[in-house]
Amino acid sequence: MIGIDWGTTRFRAFRLTAEGAIRDHKASGRGILAVPDGRFADSLREEIGPWLAAGERHVLMCGMVGSRQGWVEAPYLACPVGPDDLAAALVEVPFDWAEVKLVPGVSGADADGVAEVMRGEETQLAGALAAFDRLGAGRIAAACLPGTHCKWARIAGGRITGFATHMTGEVFAALRGHTILGRTMQDGTATDHAAFDRGVARAAQAGGLLHHLFGVRAEALAGRLAPEAGASYLSGLLIGHEVRAALAGLPAGAIVPVIGAPDLTALYARAIEAGGAMAERINGEAAARGLSLIGGRIGWR
Repeated sequence: MIGIDWGTTRFRAFRLTAEGAIRDHKASGRGILAVPDGRFADSLREEIGPWLAAGERHVLMCGMVGSRQGWVEAPYLACPVGPDDLAAALVEVPFDWAEVKLVPGVSGADADGVAEVMRGEETQLAGALAAFDRLGAGRIAAACLPGTHCKWARIAGGRITGFATHMTGEVFAALRGHTILGRTMQDGTATDHAAFDRGVARAAQAGGLLHHLFGVRAEALAGRLAPEAGASYLSGLLIGHEVRAALAGLPAGAIVPVIGAPDLTALYARAIEAGGAMAERINGEAAARGLSLIGGRIGWR
C-alpha cells in the first residue's frame, strides 16, 4: 500500500509493507498550492509512478488534499472519531492507475461552541494510538501536534473527543517576518534554549500576550535581548502562551504526548514541562502509521 500525506505546502509519500513498516519514502514541495490547474492526478502519478509500475495498486491519502482547495473535498466527521470511523467514511478519488481513497477530516467545537476543524492530524493521532496505550491511556488528558496550526486533541477510549487549534506557527512567522519585532532579530540562528525558556517564563507573568509582544522589541532596545536570541525568545513567548491555555483545567502531572518533527516536539516538551505537565515525545512518521492502520481496516496491505 502507498500512504500519502498531502498538505498545503508539502507532499510526502510512503511505500508500506503489509505490517505497516516503511519500505520507501519520498517528499517534495509539491503541496496542493503547487499543483497547476488542478492537475492532481498527473501530479500524483509523477510523484509515485515508479511504485505504481512496481505493482502497487492501493493509495490512501490524508491532509489538505481533501480540502475545498484540494483534489476532492472530503466531509468532516463530528467528534468523537476513531480509526474505525475514519475507515468507514473513506472517500473514493478518481485515478486511472490505482485505487485511491481519501481520509475524511474531523470537526468539533470549543467550549463556547466555536467551530474547529482538522485535516491530516486525525491520521497522525490514529497512528499514535499504540503509543498512548504504552504510556497508559488513562493518564492522557490531551495530545499535542505542533505545527503551523498546532492542534491539542482530547483522547478517550481510542477516539478523538474534541480538540483546539492554536495558530502559533503562522503567527510566529508573521511577527518575525512582517512586523517591527523582526528588525532586532538576526537571521539564520539556531535555537537559543535559554532565550526560549525565558520567553516561556514570561508567558506565565501578568500583562497578556499583546503587552508581552512589545516587550520583545523593548528588551532588545534596552540591550537585554541579543539579536541572535530574539527569535527564540519570541518562539518561547508564543508557545508558552499556547501551552498555558491548553493545559488549563488538566490534572496536575498529566501525560501529554507530543507528536511531530523532533525539533518542534523538543521545544513543546520544554514548555509543557515548565507548565507542570509531563511531555512524552512521539517522533517519527505517525501519519504513515495512521495510514497503514486505517488501510488495514479495509483490508489494504
